[in-house]
Amino acid sequence: MRDFAKRTSKNTNTRKKKSVFRSKKKSSQVISSKVIFFILSISLVLIATSFFYFRTDIESIKPESFLNNVTIDFPTSLMENSILIESSENEQLECEYFVQIGAYGNKKYALEAEKILENEIQNITINIVYSTLQPGKPLNSVISGPYENRSAANNAKEKITKNGFDPRLRTLCKQT
Repeated sequence: MRDFAKRTSKNTNTRKKKSVFRSKKKSSQVISSKVIFFILSISLVLIATSFFYFRTDIESIKPESFLNNVTIDFPTSLMENSILIESSENEQLECEYFVQIGAYGNKKYALEAEKILENEIQNITINIVYSTLQPGKPLNSVISGPYENRSAANNAKEKITKNGFDPRLRTLCKQT
């Protein structure tokens, strides 16, 4: 019977030949070991001379720290007919004490500081002041007070410090 569909092949036992390309030469190194040794020795000599010539000491290179300092004066409305005194009390002067909580270039941060301290500290105000270092730049000064005496101002300063701020005690004295 003849197989017209050719379901079975006649050459079932024959294998397909795969062509393999191989070189008859033995593999050789692209860069010889003498050249590699020469390059390594030159690099070691250069490293050794750089340490002695430049006298490199990693510990002597240290970053410098810079601190931002802003000098804040009281607003002009508080300065009328008054003298700003920091240290000693004078009997001829009537003094009020303030605690400066901070000075911020962005009013958003001044309002945030006021909100943090509103439950513990009373009489917090935000005033616009100008720095002596940058006269054209307005700053938002957050001030608490006035307090009757230095002791009350220091107590408020301690509460403010516990909340993570760095307050300054300010004294405003007027001649009587």
